[in-house]
Amino acid sequence: MDLMNNYIDLSPSPVALIESLRSIGYSMETAVADVIDNSITANASQIHVRFSWNSGNPWIAIIDNGHGMTESELKSAMRFGSMNPLQTRARNDLGRFGLGMKTASLSQCRHLTVLSQKNQQVSCCEWDLKQLTQTDSPGWKLGILDLDAVHQRSTLNQIYKETFSQTQSGTIVLWEDVDRVIEHSELSKQDNHFNQVMNDTRNHLALVFHRFLSPDIGKKKVVVLMNWDELQAFNPFNSRNLATQELEKQQIVVDGEKIVVQPYVLPHHNKISRQEYEEYAGSGGYLHNQGFYVYRNKRLIIKGTWFRLIKKEELNKLIRIQVDIPNTLDHLWKIDIKKSHAVPSELIKNELNRVIRKIEIAGRRVYRQRGARLSSAAKHPVWIRKAVGGAVVYQINREHPLVIEMLAKTPADHREFLEQVITMFEVGFPTDLFFNDVASTPEQVDKPKFDEQALELLLDVFLNRWASSGMSNTEVVEEILHIDPFTSNKILTEEILKRKGYIHE
Repeated sequence: MDLMNNYIDLSPSPVALIESLRSIGYSMETAVADVIDNSITANASQIHVRFSWNSGNPWIAIIDNGHGMTESELKSAMRFGSMNPLQTRARNDLGRFGLGMKTASLSQCRHLTVLSQKNQQVSCCEWDLKQLTQTDSPGWKLGILDLDAVHQRSTLNQIYKETFSQTQSGTIVLWEDVDRVIEHSELSKQDNHFNQVMNDTRNHLALVFHRFLSPDIGKKKVVVLMNWDELQAFNPFNSRNLATQELEKQQIVVDGEKIVVQPYVLPHHNKISRQEYEEYAGSGGYLHNQGFYVYRNKRLIIKGTWFRLIKKEELNKLIRIQVDIPNTLDHLWKIDIKKSHAVPSELIKNELNRVIRKIEIAGRRVYRQRGARLSSAAKHPVWIRKAVGGAVVYQINREHPLVIEMLAKTPADHREFLEQVITMFEVGFPTDLFFNDVASTPEQVDKPKFDEQALELLLDVFLNRWASSGMSNTEVVEEILHIDPFTSNKILTEEILKRKGYIHE
């Protein structure tokens, strides 16, 4: 006996589904970036992000001069799930799930209007959650606007006239009733909060699309403007600085497709200006931003992660690795709808782990070499480094001439006490605090400065000691300049020695 299945139509409630999708996790910056993906895929060369507080009724518009959409293409684009994510896409397509533009937009606003022009024909559609809630029909009722309706919408009409007086094709995505950006802020601070969110969005776009804003030679540039101010690309690898190390490029081949891995070691803070060092630290600092930067079709998806292959640590903090993946391998990266998260498969993780092992020694070498140079600066340093039983300790140099002089002038019955005081200084060295400061803000770690009077007082100790030794002035100067603190205060020391007649112009 054959059994037959009975099927009924059980379409989801539009309002209930959209309200659920609004909480999928978009932020303002990821939502705007998702809409810009469509503009780039539409071959736009110029994209405007315009916004206004509008006396407490803020609106945001993303406008491009791409190829535009016909009426049927626009209606399809307004459909939720307009494209199967399993379907093969063009290699330059930045989309994936057929949800981005709608879900991203409605995550931030309750009224989405899209106007597009192609082949000199204008088409306009809208999703208005207020209208969907009030309608008697439970279906997915997409609003269709003719030009007369467009002209009656002041903000939309103004943008429409400005846009298509300068271009023959393109698309306007307009967000009105922008509620999410202000719903958790105090009424008196909402406008400031809105402006801050849009500034954060500016910084996000400058990073995510930096390879479009400042492309390689021979590649097409995309200009993005926010309220008419052009975005400047932020390249997290600082690759144009000669002090940045560009290591050997590597390839991972999976299913016949190439994943290209380009490691960089950013400059040590002593090799660049403090301003440049702080700029490229990024939000959260170097320690937070080390790791892989994954790009899908040159668009940044995820940044500053080791995918739990290694821990983030001080000696690796200057290492950043550009990873380029094609959209044909999306299934191996578990890219989410927001395109702000990705997790590689175990196969890819294993290959990335091999890359890490090859390059992390280069990042560590930056600090080790720097340390070697600093430790060898003085013949008689105040502090010395010793390896004792597998541990590293720092001690005050008992062979330093000033320490020898001080102990020699101390009465015998007080000498042991003085030795214990020196040991107390060594034991009390704030190792944890020092390491934390160097790890987080090395460019701000400094040491106390000697004033001229204090330095001259110490200098006189040596000059008095060597006055009758038979050493020439040249020999005295050479010896003094190899003793700390005179080594690290060379210019001031030389000025004092000139005044005392030991150095002649």
